[in-house]
Amino acid sequence: MSAVLSMYEISVPVFLRALRNLRHALEKGEAHARAQGYESTVLLQSRLYPDMLPLVRQVQIATDTAKFGAARLAGVESPRFEDVETTFDELYARLEAVAAYLGTFDDAALAGSETRAVTLSARARGDLNFDGRGYLLGFVLPNLFFHAATAHAILRHNGVPLGKLDYLGPAD
Repeated sequence: MSAVLSMYEISVPVFLRALRNLRHALEKGEAHARAQGYESTVLLQSRLYPDMLPLVRQVQIATDTAKFGAARLAGVESPRFEDVETTFDELYARLEAVAAYLGTFDDAALAGSETRAVTLSARARGDLNFDGRGYLLGFVLPNLFFHAATAHAILRHNGVPLGKLDYLGPAD
């Protein structure tokens, strides 16, 4: 007999872990910059390629993905952030604010969300329509992991001593 995971179990705890691991990578990046003797905020504007978004935007998008993901699944409005962070401390505060917001959700808040209709407006593609399960598994989780992995790669590309276990984080 297999256990059935709830929408909550496959969303909010996963979001929190990804954001916790992202913070860990940022902390290592900030410490590495200081140890190497350069301004740590230089990393925040680093990117893998000129047409890609910088580290600060990767973090902003990862946090937005998590908070909007939980809110849309629960059928509630998410808080909005202005995307004005320019320091590591401001990014840490953003990560903490999103973690606190995610902490307001529980199994009951996401009960039945697998069939909830979710529509996103995408500039380049028009409206994207999902049911809750498709939204979580096919949009939110891949998007969150893409931006967290890209942030990790930007830091690693800039010499921060990060490995796969930093990305995966400790076993829960």
